Amino acid sequence: MSTVEPTRISSRDNPLLMRLRRLAQDGGAYRRVGQVWIEGEHLCAALRTRGGPALQAVVSEAAWEQPGLRELAGWAERVALLPPALFAGISGLESPTGIGYVIELPPPPALDPHAASVVLDRVQDAGNVGSILRSAAAFGAGQVLALKGTAALWSPKVLRAGMGAHFGLRLIEGLEEAALTALQVKLVATSSHGGAELPRAELPRPCAWVLGHEGQGVSATLLASCALQLRIPQPGGEESLNVAAAAAVCLYESARR
Repeated sequence: MSTVEPTRISSRDNPLLMRLRRLAQDGGAYRRVGQVWIEGEHLCAALRTRGGPALQAVVSEAAWEQPGLRELAGWAERVALLPPALFAGISGLESPTGIGYVIELPPPPALDPHAASVVLDRVQDAGNVGSILRSAAAFGAGQVLALKGTAALWSPKVLRAGMGAHFGLRLIEGLEEAALTALQVKLVATSSHGGAELPRAELPRPCAWVLGHEGQGVSATLLASCALQLRIPQPGGEESLNVAAAAAVCLYESARR
């Protein structure tokens, strides 16, 4: 049971709530504020499992009455207690669980030139990006390098789709293509139009999987620097796979081998 004494907030103009509304509504606000809002019991528990610090827990009065959520809230340095209507005003969920954390935006780590990686080239859909992060964490690609034009990695929608994967990955965003020259692992691109079939190809291990824009694919300049271009056979006859589905197939194949 939590021993943290909560601070009760009753005004929607409270500075904390104004900051949280900004973080919840603007996908790139975390870069300017230097903080991230993570919402929901699952994400908060995932952060705690990884041992990451939480500066602030924000909890609805109803959630505070649940021992499990109260204990989860008490793990943070500070706790703010809100009426349900105020919590709903900062929530991005259709069915809020009534709990969230404010954390410091992690500083960008140094690029590991030898790590199994995923390179995101202007992947713009937040759901796709979060799903790819989840697959990367599941299949052992511990580093994700997001080129400029990719959806903001720590935005609320990407966080929700990632389901806690963020807290176990080395995430670097806002990179230019030139930064990838630091990698010592080979780049492998996916393509729906050419290249060897994935099941028959010899995969470098480790490698960096390059995943491109939903409509345009991988840029021509980046494609030219890839050691391999591979396609996923689709006997069902579809023209192409969703980029997140393709990522899961490729990352699984790397892990399987």
